[in-house]
Amino acid sequence: MDTLMPAIFFGHGNPINALQRNSYTEAWADIGKAVPRPKAIVVISAHWYLPGTAITANLQPPTIHDFGGFPQALYDVEYQAPGDPPLAKHIQDMLAPLTVNLDENWGLDHGAWSVLCHAFPEADIPVVQLSIDASKPPQFHYELGKQLAALRSEGILLMGSGNIVHNLRTYAWGKTEVTAYDWADRFENQIRKFIFEGDHESLINYMQLGTDAALAVPTPEHYLPLLYVLGSKQAGEEISLPVEGMEGGSISMLSVQIG
Repeated sequence: MDTLMPAIFFGHGNPINALQRNSYTEAWADIGKAVPRPKAIVVISAHWYLPGTAITANLQPPTIHDFGGFPQALYDVEYQAPGDPPLAKHIQDMLAPLTVNLDENWGLDHGAWSVLCHAFPEADIPVVQLSIDASKPPQFHYELGKQLAALRSEGILLMGSGNIVHNLRTYAWGKTEVTAYDWADRFENQIRKFIFEGDHESLINYMQLGTDAALAVPTPEHYLPLLYVLGSKQAGEEISLPVEGMEGGSISMLSVQIG
């Protein structure tokens, strides 16, 4: 039997992190060195959010620069990890009867490569990316995480990438040493509490946290990758928070590691 790989949710934050060496990127590098070497990586990123479920099935997924207004050096980044079409087909079969489209056009968006370029800088581990179905409720995404859990016993790293708190409208652009908004702190702290209590029902129904949730998660795509990771948790597994912090007052950099 292969080593049971961890499942990790990364708070990826600003794509410029791909070019920087800071406390977050150094922690991502440390995670990559600490985990057993994966046979492959399956990424659920906030930035492939569409009405349907798809998985990349190309031999060489392109590096997608899905942003604007950044320095040219960021657009020059190429994370040339191979794809894994047989793994994509395997996941398609695992998730049946759900319709999962094998996609040869999408690649790795910045939710994937801005973290992976630090965690696995050699880009020599196959990576496939699974889309987030925008038409489905949070429970659906948690249940998909349960179905994907079997991949971990096959030596595959399950990676979610988003931000537990993600509100760009309130982000303190151009400022440094910004104190987190009180609602951002309260929401993140409540999510931490639910995680360590194993209260997955409350994590799925996060909007019950009212105004704080509405501000922290104005749109769901950055939160939902967390549910895939939590859904894959096995009984008795340890949980840790290898990365912490809040950028611009309203972007949580919290990472959550299972196993």
